[in-house]
Amino acid sequence: MSLTVVNGLPAHVLIVHFVVVLVPLSALAVVVGAIWPSAARRMGIVLPVLALVALASVPVATEAGEWLEEHVDSNALVRRHAELGDGLLPWAVGLFLLATTVWWVTRRSASAQTTPGEQGIRSTTSRSALVVRVAAAVLSVGVAAGAVVDVYRIGDSGAKAAWQDGFSKTATGERNDNG
Repeated sequence: MSLTVVNGLPAHVLIVHFVVVLVPLSALAVVVGAIWPSAARRMGIVLPVLALVALASVPVATEAGEWLEEHVDSNALVRRHAELGDGLLPWAVGLFLLATTVWWVTRRSASAQTTPGEQGIRSTTSRSALVVRVAAAVLSVGVAAGAVVDVYRIGDSGAKAAWQDGFSKTATGERNDNG
């Protein structure tokens, strides 16, 4: 099995499904974790690990797509899809960085609440944690929206490149409903 062909199919058409599922799932998890700290505590290390797997899937899909691009007829739709696909990596990096930040701040604030100490230090720490949490929440919503919209645009352009004029709007043969 290679990154170019899997079981006779171009690997890109299989690998993109990881991206299509994991990037929006990571985006949702980051936003929920940033807005709802108890959810981030429940997710724990899974939050940044999920975002890391989503991030890793993007260049794998891109590399397989570049191979496929060299093995299909080039047209404006294929070129547009390739251009859009190259823009997803920064969004995935942003999701990973935010997921890691949300995890770290949540973990740190949870340990600060359980560690006895001076009231003034705890107050300063909680205020700075609140500022980081609010910034992470705002950034998370923006980056998550950008990532999800980009995944949609890339997928839509890929579907158009693959299926434009590739099917008939009317049935071409009889359907056999008897198996």
